[in-house]
Amino acid sequence: MHWPVVNNCSGKVNPRGGYVFLLVAIFGVLPFSHAESGAQTSTKHARGVVASAGNAQNGKRIYASYGCYECHGREGQGSKLTGPRIAPDPTEFSAFVQYIRQPAGQMPPYTSKVLSDTELTDIYAFLKSLPHTPAAKSIHALN
Repeated sequence: MHWPVVNNCSGKVNPRGGYVFLLVAIFGVLPFSHAESGAQTSTKHARGVVASAGNAQNGKRIYASYGCYECHGREGQGSKLTGPRIAPDPTEFSAFVQYIRQPAGQMPPYTSKVLSDTELTDIYAFLKSLPHTPAAKSIHALN
């Protein structure tokens, strides 16, 4: 069964939102939180043109408002059940844009009418700004 969910931030229907709710209800999956980061990054545009520096804070807002976290997690950590890991080391920017525009699998396409190149640059900056997870040996409670 498929339950579309309206995103309260944008008012857009998110066709995968129902699955996330179901996963949270069944497995108790809770997304991780992340401290805001205003990190800037320079990337190459899909057409090979240098894109302006992305705004990570705006990218975080867009990532949340378009529901990217519902499949990829708040930290881009991904899940075998919902979507692949996309952070903290996302693929090359041109491949990132290509996949978002023309995805394989179950991800819906986000054309330039839905998500601008500038917004993609900001999302990419956000994903690049996320810290790497600490090594298990460095976590006292695990040793």
